[in-house]
Amino acid sequence: MKKRKVIAVVLLGLGILCGAVGIMKYIEERNAGKEYEEIKEEVTKEVQEEPADTPDEEEEPKTPIDVPVDFAALQQRNPDVYAWIQIPNTAVDYPILQSSTDNAYYLNHTIDREEKREGAIFTENFNTKTFEDPNTVIYGHDMKNGSMFQSIHNYMDRSFFDTNRDITIYMPEQILHYKIFAAYLTDNKHLLMNYNFWNQEEYKQYLDSIFSKRDMNAFVDTSMEVTNEDKIITLSTCYAGISTQRYLVQAVLVSIEK
Repeated sequence: MKKRKVIAVVLLGLGILCGAVGIMKYIEERNAGKEYEEIKEEVTKEVQEEPADTPDEEEEPKTPIDVPVDFAALQQRNPDVYAWIQIPNTAVDYPILQSSTDNAYYLNHTIDREEKREGAIFTENFNTKTFEDPNTVIYGHDMKNGSMFQSIHNYMDRSFFDTNRDITIYMPEQILHYKIFAAYLTDNKHLLMNYNFWNQEEYKQYLDSIFSKRDMNAFVDTSMEVTNEDKIITLSTCYAGISTQRYLVQAVLVSIEK
């Protein structure tokens, strides 16, 4: 009888513990990314529109672009910040970070170096921080509350894919404009460790494999021409909590403002 009571008490304790852990996870998920909303308000600047040129005026020297992100404030907060990514009609509007010493650090650390489930939007040091690599891979978590990279799953809807193709990346002295050409489910292969994108033939074969996809879960704009001379970005996130799958959204650089 005593043994049964002990077992019952242990099971009750485990039940309470599991319930508490579940509640904590729920609260973390619900609040994920809130600090980034506050950061966005702090570092987003108003951009003054340039007056339109009149035909009779002499052409004046071009003024530097006005980047609408206060990178000085961001880098004072964390010097690992080097860019900002924005995708219209999604929740993606975040700083991009890269640790020079630990590629896994921002998987579970925020811009303020707090250990949290949402981590940060980040790249690994396999990539430079210039976006001049053939393929820059940008990682973000699939958070249930819609934050971080969860909303790039919107590209699984064909109509959304067809009408929301722009990605903007802000840097301290330039603005990069990308156009999305592919979105699809794939395995969890580490792209930068499995492909040498600097090898032009290997890069070409990789791009060919994307444009030849025939999958109900893949949307690829075959009317676009993306070659091994182009620079692309790959947004990578998890899918439905399945550790063996990743969802990728890929875009090609189309213009640079300096």
